Order: sequence, then structure tokens, then C-alpha cells
Amino acid sequence: MKNSYGYRPMKSAHQALEQVRQNVWKRDWVIDMDIKGFFDEVSHELLMKALRRHVPEKWVLMYIERWLESPIETESKELVYRSGKGTPQGGVISPLLANLFLHYVFDKWLERTYPTLMFVRYADDIIVHCKTEKEAEQVLESIKTRMTACQLRLHEGKTKIVNCKKYKNQSASKTNKFDFLGFSFQPRTSRAKSGELFLGYDCAISNSSKKKIISEIRSTKFQRWTNRSIDQIAEFFNAKIRGWINYFGKFRKYELNSVFRIFERRIIEWARRRYKRLRKSFIKASKWFYRFKKNNKLFEHWSRGFTKA
Repeated sequence: MKNSYGYRPMKSAHQALEQVRQNVWKRDWVIDMDIKGFFDEVSHELLMKALRRHVPEKWVLMYIERWLESPIETESKELVYRSGKGTPQGGVISPLLANLFLHYVFDKWLERTYPTLMFVRYADDIIVHCKTEKEAEQVLESIKTRMTACQLRLHEGKTKIVNCKKYKNQSASKTNKFDFLGFSFQPRTSRAKSGELFLGYDCAISNSSKKKIISEIRSTKFQRWTNRSIDQIAEFFNAKIRGWINYFGKFRKYELNSVFRIFERRIIEWARRRYKRLRKSFIKASKWFYRFKKNNKLFEHWSRGFTKA
């Protein structure tokens, strides 16, 4: 749902990302917001006030209030009681309550205060689009005041104003990159329909997201699984690979090649440990791997076009 300028919470992350892509082509400045400890800081009083506008049943409100106030048990079995704020992260209805809370704290307020601004919010991840740097600075100060009034704070180190112009038209001192939902937006070489290359502003998987995937691959230490076949390794990883491609492959999927190169290097290491004839030669193991890869679609990314990873 959207009005003429602002955008409501998106149904999917890809929908939110696509809207931000379209907005940065229209507006040159972005406020990349980060609410500090959002789920730990949500005011119970203000949240219940928002809920009462939509939930007439008193018994429902009572149970939600009890759920919000219930203590948390730590690993040492100690009970930690909430002091009138916070929702359990990972709780079933926490995302729903967060959306409702920010609908009034941010969405409706921004629409009233700055009716011509574009913005995209996915849960507590928020991007605001402005025409000029001065406008972005003024809006950011106003947002800080609003958040304080609603018992929230912006993370000073992570909240920033970003210049979304191309390199040729921007100052080197300006921040020209921001991350949103695991993707990095920044100036990138793009190809026009005519085939010509040009410098645009677009998104691709962020470096931090790549590092998380690589860390997950390394943590398995699957190159040591010499008691398993390559089919069993594929069975273990294919669901994960499918998820990575389905999400991060939505925009510039070739950026995943660097992740899959590391993954395949570990398959080669597995082959050296598994087969005696390959143990002493990385070159022989590599040749075995590329022959196998050429004739098989065993791993999900091979069947999805990543044959040159």
C-alpha cells in the first residue's frame, strides 16, 4: 500500500528493495536510519495505546500486556523483569507489534510532517529519500526529536546521510553507500538496453552478508567430512544454497560468484582428503573437480547458472 509519496511497510524484503532502487534514481539523498535497540526499547505504554485503537477486546489486550511484562529467563536460570519497555526478540507477535508501533511513531507522523517525502520501511529498517542534502539534514534532526518523544533513539554511529549521485557529480567527502536488508546500494557499472555501459546507482549483496555466508560455510568444516560422499555434502548444502540464491540473487546475482568460489575450493580440499590419489596434488584434485562439475548438476548453484564460479 502506498500514498502519492511515502510507502507503507512492505510485504516482502524484495519489494522493499525494489522500491528503494526506484527511489534512489529519483532522489539524490538518503537518510539511512538505525534505531538503537528497537525491540528492547519499545514503550509498553505507547504500544498499548496504539493497540487500543485496533483491538476492542479487553481480554486480548490483557494477555498482550501480560506477555509484554513477562520476565526473561537467562542461561543461568535467572529471571530478568522488564521495566515497562521491550518486546521479546523472536517472539511470535513481536514483528506485528513492532510494525503497529512504528506505523504511528514514524509512518503517520512522517506523512503528516513531510507529505512530499518518499520513504520505505521494512520492520525497523527505514530509508528516507530527500531531494537535497540540506533537506536531509533538517529531516534527520526532526526525526531524532520525534524518536526521543516516543522513547526511542537513533544509533548515532549507524545513522547517516548518503549521497546517491554518480561519482562524477559528487564530492569525495560525501558518503555514497548504504546497506539495506543485506544489500549494499552504491554507484555501480550498469548496462543499458542498447548494450552500452554507464555508471548508475544500484544494489547487490553486501560485503557483510557475504562474510556471514562464508562464515557459515567455514563453520561446518565440511572439507573434513571424508566419511561422507559428495552427494551427501550436496544434500546438506543445497537447501542453504537455494535460500542464498533466492534472496541475494534477486539483484546482480553474479556477485555471489565470489562466495561459491570459496565453497568450491573447500570441495576440492574435501576431495584431496577423501581420495588417496589426489592427496598430494592440488592441481590433480582441481582437475578432478572441474571434470565432475562439467558433467553434473549436483549442487544447486550449478543448476542455477553459476557454472563459472
